[in-house]
Amino acid sequence: MEYEQIRLEVADQVATLTLNRPQRRNAWTRRMGIEMRDALRQADERDDVRAVVVTGAGRDFCVGADLEGGGTVFDEARASEQERGDRLTLRAWEVRKPVIAALNGAVAGVGATLPLQWDIRLAGESTRITFVFVKRGLVPEAASTWLLPRLVGMSRAADLLLTGRLIRAREALEMGLVSRVLPDAELLPAAQALAREIAEQTAPVAVALTKQLLWHMAGEPDPAAAERLDAQVFRWTTQSPDAREGIRAFLEKRAARWQMKPTADAPALERFRKR
Repeated sequence: MEYEQIRLEVADQVATLTLNRPQRRNAWTRRMGIEMRDALRQADERDDVRAVVVTGAGRDFCVGADLEGGGTVFDEARASEQERGDRLTLRAWEVRKPVIAALNGAVAGVGATLPLQWDIRLAGESTRITFVFVKRGLVPEAASTWLLPRLVGMSRAADLLLTGRLIRAREALEMGLVSRVLPDAELLPAAQALAREIAEQTAPVAVALTKQLLWHMAGEPDPAAAERLDAQVFRWTTQSPDAREGIRAFLEKRAARWQMKPTADAPALERFRKR
């Protein structure tokens, strides 16, 4: 696919995905969503990509849906069930690589809800975040009413979603909505450095399985079932070539040479849950 509204660059095993409508403050369009989904699919399918960083071109990350057309951007919400089943909002957590948000400037609407589906969120000091939906006569989307309480707790999620109020980066950090706040000029380099740390120091299949477990356990109500599942996955990894290599590399004081690939060697959790 030829991208018109995003950029995708790969370097040092890190894919940097940039929302690229700075003249519209990266306002969200259906085209942008299609392109982002394609870029994440590419990153997921490429074993030379170990982590993904998402940021916005210009001064803002994303100011929400582009309302210039009087709300026609919401036509996707009236699509058929088959079309809706293929939307980005249902797929982000299935990407086998960590997805890191570098949230710059204004982060509003869908620009605030989509990063909840990613794995790590960093913010610049000038970042402002608002889940503005109720102020536009809308309800929050992108599974945010499920995700946000799990990130910040029910009371804080209700505070943010029922008021649509704006919060600054430091308050977002105190809430646990982001894990780090950095000077604006250091935001993207720090996110890319974190992605490179994952790429250089961790085993790709172990990371893919750990990400699957994190997302699965967010909805697991039974601690005994959770213990059984992670024990099964742990036992599987202990017998893997990468575990043997990781231990040898540690003992020999050298960098590990991982052989396993997420696209070929990372089993789905369903394999373990059926036992």
